[in-house]
Amino acid sequence: MLTLTAAELNAWVAGLLWPLSRILGLIASAPLFGNAGVPVSVKVSLGVLLALVMAPLVPAAPAADPTSWAGLLILVKEMIIGLAMGFAMRLVFAAIEYAGEVASQTMGLGFAMFFDPSTRGRSSAVSQFMALVATMAFLAVNGHLVLLEALAESFITMPITSTPFSGNAPLELARWGGRIFSAGLQLSLPIVAALLITNVALGILTRAAPQLNLFGIGFPITLGVGFLTLSLSLPYLSTPIVNLFNQGVEAGRSLPRAANPQPGAPGSTVTPPPANAPVTTAPG
Repeated sequence: MLTLTAAELNAWVAGLLWPLSRILGLIASAPLFGNAGVPVSVKVSLGVLLALVMAPLVPAAPAADPTSWAGLLILVKEMIIGLAMGFAMRLVFAAIEYAGEVASQTMGLGFAMFFDPSTRGRSSAVSQFMALVATMAFLAVNGHLVLLEALAESFITMPITSTPFSGNAPLELARWGGRIFSAGLQLSLPIVAALLITNVALGILTRAAPQLNLFGIGFPITLGVGFLTLSLSLPYLSTPIVNLFNQGVEAGRSLPRAANPQPGAPGSTVTPPPANAPVTTAPG
């Protein structure tokens, strides 16, 4: 006859519940996984499936009752770790969307605002286009698989414990958040530079021929130059975007290491596929 004690049952529940909370935290905040268009049932089902796969590989959890205050604190801590790791990658997409905002304002398309279902806010047309390009690039380089690999590695670099966080993790996340503005400006620099030259040329033309209607010819010219520069620069944006993905994955890896400093196994990074080559999945 099979008998189970309360301690064994609590250990089984905790061994699945605590990894599940970290996984669901990452799914809720990470790009692609946490998109508002993905049903909640699909997110929860994916989290449970990943928890069932990763739970046997997770180091032994502390002996604490999941329903006690100590168990609830561990649950909240694991949720925060997952949210922070997903948010680190979300900042990469925010930087790319910010590049689209800067380009849109420079082109004069600041009035072309649309509802963004992923952020539940308004964003420009160029920003949404850049977000779609980033999503396709993220899938093409298997960034979602590398992000899940970093999540599995985090259970080794920061095991499930009841010890509090180190103060370095929030500081690392705040520093990484500054990359939104620097990376966004760097990505939008070709369009900004081209439109700056265009505006200077229009200013010289207006001084040379004051009878020309600057508002009549300037707006279509800046729009045309902006879209032309965007189409010409898109093939060259793959390398900086992939570099941002690599930095985002490394930032997600560094957060558990900063919260619980100890040597961890080196992780892989996403790499762009070669030209005219089929996309292959990263090793799990």
